[in-house]
Amino acid sequence: MGGVNAAKRGLTPQEYRLEVQALVPPLPVVRLPLAMCRGLVLAEDVTAGVSLPPFDNSAMDGYAVRASDVVSATAENPVRLPVADDIPAGRTDVAPLAPGTSQRIMTGAPLPEGADAIIQVELTDGGTENVRIDASVLPRTHVRFVGEDVSSGDVILRAGTVLHPPQLGLAAAVGLAGLPVRRPPRVLVLSTGSELVPPGDPLPPGHIYESNSVLLAAAIEEIGGKAVVLRSVPDDVATFRAVVAEHVGEADLLITSGGVSAGAYEVVKDALSDQGVEFVQVAMQPGGPQGRGSFEGLSVVALPGNPVSAALSFELFLRPALLSAMGHSRTDRPRARARATAAMTSPPGRVQYRRGRHDAGHVEVVPVGGPGSHLLASFAASNCLIEIPVGVAEVAAGDEVDLVLLD
Repeated sequence: MGGVNAAKRGLTPQEYRLEVQALVPPLPVVRLPLAMCRGLVLAEDVTAGVSLPPFDNSAMDGYAVRASDVVSATAENPVRLPVADDIPAGRTDVAPLAPGTSQRIMTGAPLPEGADAIIQVELTDGGTENVRIDASVLPRTHVRFVGEDVSSGDVILRAGTVLHPPQLGLAAAVGLAGLPVRRPPRVLVLSTGSELVPPGDPLPPGHIYESNSVLLAAAIEEIGGKAVVLRSVPDDVATFRAVVAEHVGEADLLITSGGVSAGAYEVVKDALSDQGVEFVQVAMQPGGPQGRGSFEGLSVVALPGNPVSAALSFELFLRPALLSAMGHSRTDRPRARARATAAMTSPPGRVQYRRGRHDAGHVEVVPVGGPGSHLLASFAASNCLIEIPVGVAEVAAGDEVDLVLLD
């Protein structure tokens, strides 16, 4: 960890990000049903046990023919062939196609031996005993050949692939019921503060509704993690430790919010600072006070209590750490540059993250709200963060700024 010297000078956001990432090592590999794999990362190469298609079959509703039998067919001079059989999808006792005949066939049905093309039904009169064919076809027309897409034994999905619907559909198509993936992280979320009231309850004077756990749990679930929200606890060290100790063996990580600053009644700091968690200042605004370490073997990241500080800290530190642990190779939000439409100031010695709204082409960005860490409505109305680096005290309207894109 950064240690005393780092705490005195303040860690840079980049330094602190690496320290948080070290707390969340790669998650174990588990095999999950396909329905539970969306958004997760494949842990091992996957090979096909069958070919796709597994047999030659029709790509159209129509008639299986020998192309040589209809080579002269036109609308003005059609060819007529007897219909020797019907082949619905799923039929397995398909007779060979005799020369000079056709077989009516449905999409996906197996191609009869001897046939080399399909005449789509729209180019015929749809006959059931005899069929009039109004056009010629080349061999292989509208036929899906065995192994055309995938051959048995092919690697169809590589380790590190993020599993979206097409990849899951492919796995199902070759008969796989589940896949080896990095297990989703199990994350405990705990907010602290005697002033907090659950949403929906009456709000007494001097109290506020607890929102951080809702925000953080949603952010965890959005990237494929599993959030367990613990009841918020008052500013009491014994109560805090008891609640956390009860759940230590259930999760990969504990995220707390609140109780990490330098004032009195900082319950997280008081409860954990001598238990393996170190509290530091990160040279950023908002979100300067932070904590990280472990409690009884459980990794802990302690976030500030103001909602924008908590949300921003998750974006900068926890989101990339959790994505990396899940096996993602891309853990950063996209970035862009745009012209600021209004002037902004930034404090010395710190990276400032202002909330903003950029246009579709990232040409301009409008600052939304002020720099305050309590302005949650401004954060909710934003689609990017405006990053003002250390050493830049003022940004003028029209200046180019760096953006972290949230949409």
